[in-house]
Amino acid sequence: MESLFEVISQKVKPSASDIALCGAYFEHLDVPRNTLLEVQEKAPEHLYFIDSGFIRLYYTDADGAEVTSHIGTPKNFITSFLAFIHGKPARENMQAVTDCGLLRISRPNLVKLIDESESFKQFSLIIFEQAIAISETRANDLATLKAEQRYKKLMETSPLVLQHVPVQFIASYLGMKPESLSRIRRQIIP
Repeated sequence: MESLFEVISQKVKPSASDIALCGAYFEHLDVPRNTLLEVQEKAPEHLYFIDSGFIRLYYTDADGAEVTSHIGTPKNFITSFLAFIHGKPARENMQAVTDCGLLRISRPNLVKLIDESESFKQFSLIIFEQAIAISETRANDLATLKAEQRYKKLMETSPLVLQHVPVQFIASYLGMKPESLSRIRRQIIP
């Protein structure tokens, strides 16, 4: 819980009672790599805080290929946000890419927490705004940046992803084939 409180405290100033509420509503779990946490066509049940490890959101396209749409990193939240907010079926699966230490809160408990704490109401708005910004930035990057530029940006913004996430997931996330990513990596890192 310390990591969660640290992240929360960077954005809002929760009181001791806010922190106690948080402890009551979040649950800790450790999951092994490759665990499916949420499945597409079902409404996501939880919002996850990644204490350690890496998680991906992905869907299967019309050709049967898996497309990674997001890679969640430590000290961040992850879910299929729009589906979670609206209680609608998600178009994505959520999978642990590595062994993960997670904190999760159910949608009903998040609603209770937000109702009971002004700090968490403010914090939840920040989290959902960040999720929208990340999604919009990724879409813009895919539309405007060349493959090499997208890889270099990932190197700068999330170097740990390159160390811990398999190449095929990174390539899919960057909108390219693994062979193209390998070629780009060889050109950048001889």
